Amino acid sequence: MKILIFILAFIPISANAQIVEWQEDKDFDFGILTQGEPEEVIFTFKNISTDTLIIDNIRSTCGCTAPYWDFTPILPDSTSQITLKYDAYKEGYFYKKVKVFFNTQRKAEQLSITGEVIPTGQ
Repeated sequence: MKILIFILAFIPISANAQIVEWQEDKDFDFGILTQGEPEEVIFTFKNISTDTLIIDNIRSTCGCTAPYWDFTPILPDSTSQITLKYDAYKEGYFYKKVKVFFNTQRKAEQLSITGEVIPTGQ
């Protein structure tokens, strides 16, 4: 047991260190959207680590939210953007999460969008 505690004491704490700094809130509210009229939001972030970052993957909770990003490496102290496009097809309130996976971070960064879609003509 003492050996295990000794080993755990030397595991790097930086494994959960923040590698990006979001330039705005990670949760965006579209407010009221008209059904069938897609909308998008851009999330900007800065690489605050000393390593070059690559977005490995971005996963959405459904097909109604499409992520777009640049596949080029993000150098330290540089910024990049992620665009989320919501199709506004289904009427009603929505809350969608998107997970952003970077090459040097085990835990995904989470973005979210919310809003309400109303039928055309209201």
